[in-house]
Amino acid sequence: MPVYRLAAENTAFPDPCEAEADGLLAAGGDLSPPRLLEAYKRGIFPWHTLGNMPLWWTPDPRCILLPEELRMPRSLKRALRAEPFIFRFDTAFSEVIRACAEPRKGQAGTWLSPDMIAAYERMHRLGLAHSVEALRDGRTAGGLYGLALGGVFFGESMFHREADASKAAFVFLVGELAKNSFSLVDCQQTTPHMLCFGAKEVSRAEFMVRLAAGLRQPTRRGSWAQGIDSACAPAAT
Repeated sequence: MPVYRLAAENTAFPDPCEAEADGLLAAGGDLSPPRLLEAYKRGIFPWHTLGNMPLWWTPDPRCILLPEELRMPRSLKRALRAEPFIFRFDTAFSEVIRACAEPRKGQAGTWLSPDMIAAYERMHRLGLAHSVEALRDGRTAGGLYGLALGGVFFGESMFHREADASKAAFVFLVGELAKNSFSLVDCQQTTPHMLCFGAKEVSRAEFMVRLAAGLRQPTRRGSWAQGIDSACAPAAT
């Protein structure tokens, strides 16, 4: 069990340094926009639930990608030259997150509960959560979603219905983030999938320094359907 049980009446979190060895920091609270914003600004994210309680995590080390360090595998380059996708932002957020929640081969369930889905749909309506869709023949072949604050994109989950679709969506996303001066992609969990794109592990301390720097940038709040720069908002989140 986590050391900390979050109080319902406020959105405060314990110091991330108090997390357990596996990164688990706390349980409880809710998934309201104020609590989610407070969590992400402190390098904390919800993942899985215990009963009806969200579990809150802050891993050490942390997997990140610096947009300028993106690497595209040769096999993906060849595949995209042969059969390119069309990419869109924020045209099918609900479809994307629900596809991410579908059971996957070798997995007993999903961490994306109905409450989680509803929470990120609220963040999407607030212009803070975004989806990327890879389309072929008018059909969503794959995609991903995440949260954007300042110059940081917090990746949450991805899916594919066709080979390479989610990978292609990720490459497109990182390219657009780089064009718009984003400084950090938070991959959260270390996976071979992310490492092949140039992601790397850093200590929690280094992650928090990079996070603070990224949050000093303005948040591109609003729909990204017409491009990330079209949603630039001067107001801080």
